[in-house]
Formats: sequence, structure tokens, C-alpha cells
Amino acid sequence: MLDVCVIGASGYTGAQLVELLLGHSEVQLNRVFVSAASADAGKPIGTLHGRLASSRLTLEALDEASLAMLADTMDIIFLATPHEASHQWMDQLSGGKARVLDLSGAFRLQDIQAFEQYYGFAHTSPEALSKTVYGLAEWYPQKISKANVVAVPGCYPTASLCALKPLTAQNLLDPAHRPVINAVSGVSGAGRKAALANSFCEVSLQSYGVLGHRHTPEIEAYCGVPVIFTPHLGNFKRGILATITVKLANGVGAAMLQQAYQQAYQDHPLVRLRNSWPKLDDVVHTPFVDLHFKADPESGYAVISAAIDNVMKGAASQAIQCLNLMIGQPAAKGLIPL
Repeated sequence: MLDVCVIGASGYTGAQLVELLLGHSEVQLNRVFVSAASADAGKPIGTLHGRLASSRLTLEALDEASLAMLADTMDIIFLATPHEASHQWMDQLSGGKARVLDLSGAFRLQDIQAFEQYYGFAHTSPEALSKTVYGLAEWYPQKISKANVVAVPGCYPTASLCALKPLTAQNLLDPAHRPVINAVSGVSGAGRKAALANSFCEVSLQSYGVLGHRHTPEIEAYCGVPVIFTPHLGNFKRGILATITVKLANGVGAAMLQQAYQQAYQDHPLVRLRNSWPKLDDVVHTPFVDLHFKADPESGYAVISAAIDNVMKGAASQAIQCLNLMIGQPAAKGLIPL
């Protein structure tokens, strides 16, 4: 059994990780942490998240002395922390025997200038960044299996990249036209901390981060083409629905698209190619990506739709996929019956 811990366990993603890890046969989760300043320190995790009420885990305050200890005693460390905290702690946490899976955005971008522009602070951990692998599980399994540090993708990029990469990998898009991504997320994507902007009494349906959202360079870096990405906030708890419009290269039709998606995902049980347009009810609280597409032969355009649970495939369950790959297990172990 591998010893694992979760830092940042009080949030939505952290609690989802805890739930998945407690049900995983290959790991032992004995410790969960929050920052030293957190008001949740010392509380049983079940008092914050009722579905974990049967757990005996108590949220421990993480101090500086604990960082080196965890790096040398844990086999796997999960960071479900703000970008700034992951950035600050990574060098020390990745300096021992532990392998680290970071669910923040601190190490997703290899371009440090783009990182500073979109995240608002300079990247000062080049050593950790140089050994980080991007954790899009269906597309980089070999690299993930050997990695010491994995940057688990963002929720919007996961949906967008799963939809786009089968097309960009085979050069099926017209390079003169940017894919246009419109994606709607539930309010859990903003985190557990209370704020007026994501209060259900305030949320309607609105776009935000227009032509400047920090997930834009992440999507572009890993699909290899520039995009127009517009996120929206919806008044529901969980899930992301991304609808993507692309211009196909000359001569590309529906049969070539079907072949591209089948080839990309035929050996990946957590990606489901649907015969109708995906809906959130089919993926919420699951680790699946549901995809569907339609090509218009007259205009040469196609529309692809992707649905995921932002807390699961967009965060926690994808981290579990990466864990499985790192320890030589099937990627879907602990997520679906095998």
C-alpha cells in the first residue's frame, strides 16, 4: 500500500479526492491538511462534507516543518491548493521521495512569461517546472507514468482538449480559422470559499474572462493552435458543457472525424463517444468525458460538444487517473468497475 496525503482537503476538489482515495485499493490515506491559517484546521473532515461523515480523518494545519517531513515519508502527495501555495511549496515537496500531483495552475504552463501574464506573479520554481508533466491522462500516459511532478489540467482545458486534440493531432482543421470554444461551468468551479460573484442568489448565466482567461494559453499550448475561448458561469453546482465550432481543412468530412475520434479514444474507457449531444446529467458525479460532433459539408464547419464533471474529470478523478498511471495500474482503477 502506498502512503498518500491530500493538502487542501477542505475544498470541493480536495474533498472529492479524499472520497476517491478512501475507496482506492492501492493506497492508504491517513493524513489530510489545510493551510496553517485555515479556520477548518482541527475539524473532522466529515463536519464540512457530510458524505465523508464516516471518515475519522481530521484536517491538520500544515506548517513549514511538515513540508520536508511529507516529502520524505509520503509516496504520493496531492496538492488541491491555490496556485500561489502550490508554487511556494513545490520545490520542497518534490525534493524527497514523494511524487506530487498538483491540481492548481501553478505548473501547467511551461512558458513562464505567459504564466506571469495570466496568473499575476512570476514563476520562480524552474527546477520543479522542468520536471513537470501535463496530466491529460488519455493523451500523455507514458510521460505521466514516469513523472515525479504532474500538473493536473484545468477543468475547462480538459473538456476543450479532449474535444479538439483528435482533430489537431491529425491536422484536420483549417489553420486560417481559430476554433471557437464556448463553455459553461457550474459554480463549484469557483471553489468553496464564499463570494458574492458565485452566490446562487447572484449567479444567472454570464460570460467572464472574455479574451483573457488564464485557461486560454493552457488550451493553446496543448492543442497546438490558437483559440477563442469564452467561459460562462451558470447557476448550477457541477459540470462543464463546452461547445466548440471549428473550420475543417479542405476535403475533411464526417467520416474522417469519426475515424479520428475512434482512433484517439478506442482504448480509453472514460471517454464516451455519444450518438447524441451530451448533457450534464449524464456526467455529473462521474469520471467520464462525453463527446459528440457534427460536420456540415456545405460550409466546411463542424461543431463538437464535450461534457464533464468539473470536480471529477476536471480535477479529482483525472488526478486519480494520473496516480494509477504512475503506479502501474489501469488508468480507470478506482473510478469504474474494471
